[in-house]
Amino acid sequence: MPRGRYSLHDPHDHTPLADERFHCAPGPSGWRYVSQLTTPSGTGPEGAARQGTPAGSVDLALDDRGRPIRLELHASGWQVRAAALDGVTWVRTDPTGDHATEGNVRAHAFTGSSPAFLVATARLLRLTPDASATRVRLVAFTDPVLAPRTLDQSWALITREAHATDNGPLTVEEYQVTALDTGEQHTVHLSGDVVLSAPGIELEDLETPPSVFA
Repeated sequence: MPRGRYSLHDPHDHTPLADERFHCAPGPSGWRYVSQLTTPSGTGPEGAARQGTPAGSVDLALDDRGRPIRLELHASGWQVRAAALDGVTWVRTDPTGDHATEGNVRAHAFTGSSPAFLVATARLLRLTPDASATRVRLVAFTDPVLAPRTLDQSWALITREAHATDNGPLTVEEYQVTALDTGEQHTVHLSGDVVLSAPGIELEDLETPPSVFA
């Protein structure tokens, strides 16, 4: 069960946004990722260590085909509950709890700032290095109020390489992701269910090796 911490930052100006402490694991019916977000840690007055304050959470469960069977997000008092149903369906609740809005889009899955969504999309597509790029439609829940936005991306698996480590071979996959509305491209490196690098994401600590998917 991989367990560790990511730091999230603005991919353009590198402003720190949050720390995300996570654990995740595959199971007989799919894969689950759970995390707690805090404001960025650092140093306070006189160099004392400063702990972040709670900033949200992510709970994502996939079935054995990579489809999101349950998603729960919390941020800035907002809450989203969602799943793959007639495309994808969600309910978004405001901080007061008085108003909830439902949404449904003919899309494949969800995305957002959490590294969990990169692993989830890769699991859904199950690409091979010799395959052509695959188009996927996603609903993104954007910070800070989890506002939904539908977007289209193209994913291609560029390389899959095994690297020797003290704990045995580590398989690293390099994906090229293209935003189809702007043509902007970026690279994502995954190993199993852990994001090694991606725009706006740094893996700061990993207590146990990534899981190996069948």
